[in-house]
Amino acid sequence: MLTLPKIVDRPEMAYLAVREEVTLPFDDRIPAILGRLFGAMEERGIAPAGPLIFKHNVIDMPWIEMDFAVPVARPEAGGGPLVAGVLPAGRYAEITWIGPYDDLIEANAVLIGWCKHCGLDLDMQKEPAGDRFAGRVEIYHNGPDTEPNPAKLETTVAIRLRD
Repeated sequence: MLTLPKIVDRPEMAYLAVREEVTLPFDDRIPAILGRLFGAMEERGIAPAGPLIFKHNVIDMPWIEMDFAVPVARPEAGGGPLVAGVLPAGRYAEITWIGPYDDLIEANAVLIGWCKHCGLDLDMQKEPAGDRFAGRVEIYHNGPDTEPNPAKLETTVAIRLRD
C-alpha cells in the first residue's frame, strides 16, 4: 500500500552513520553495514533516538553514496566507522510504502514523479559523480527483526524541496 504524497516540515536531525558506496541491489551487504553502525554506537554508549534511515547522498543509478544512519539525541562526533551528519530542516515531499522492500524503487519513483507533476523542485544539484541531494531519506519504521511479515513493513521516503 502506498500513501498519498504530501509536503511536511521536518526539523533538523543529527545522526550517526556508516557511509558506503553501494550498487543496487545491495541487500546482502546490509547486515554487515548495520552491524558496524550499531556495534560502534554501542561501544561509545550512544543510543539511537529514532528509527533507522538510509540517506541517499549522491545517486548515479545503480550506484549510490549512502549513509546508513540512525538519529541521535544531540550532535555527536564521528570517528572509526562512524560519520556524523545532519539532515537539514525544511520542507520535504514524502510518501509511505507499506510492503516489501523490493518495491521501494517504485515508491521513490512515484514521489519524484508527483514532485515533477506539481512543479516542486527537489533540493539537489548535478555533479560529475551524480545527483547530490541535500536531504533524501528512507525511514524504516519497523524491520524484519520486529515485523516478520514483509507485507507489513513500513518505510517513508522523504526528499527535501528547494527553498
